[in-house]
Amino acid sequence: MEKKRLPKALRKFIRKEKARIRREVLDFKEQEKMINEIYQKFLREDTKTTEISKKSG
Repeated sequence: MEKKRLPKALRKFIRKEKARIRREVLDFKEQEKMINEIYQKFLREDTKTTEISKKSG
């Protein structure tokens, strides 16, 4: 099964946010927590749009 990739603009945004977090937050566990929150936010939104497109099509 092929894994669905995020759009290029979204991947770029996430990459920049991860870099910003790593620069600004010194605590490693806090960094990981914040990065995971970013991924969860966008992965949930992506699954919602996928479910909507499956229902309409």
